Amino acid sequence: METHLWHGQVDEAIAALADWDVPHVKNFLDYLERHRCRIPDYQAMQSEKITIGSAAVEATIKQIGRRIKISGAQWNRDNLAQVLKHRCAYLNLALA
Repeated sequence: METHLWHGQVDEAIAALADWDVPHVKNFLDYLERHRCRIPDYQAMQSEKITIGSAAVEATIKQIGRRIKISGAQWNRDNLAQVLKHRCAYLNLALA
């Protein structure tokens, strides 16, 4: 199961559990069906040196949040749209 999901083989993982008649397994199968398009091929990502952890993303979001909230900061009118875009992205991820 773990190997199938590590390689992004959702259909194979579902097939391996299809005969199980256990509530937790059925819940997991429902999860796999609902989120199949979001389950990446971690092996391929790792082999291409793509970060699969969320720490780097979360650190960047926190840094943007701190910069936006600087007390007394004044933003250049020309940069306002970009600052607001970053702020919206920060809030969307913080609320997710």
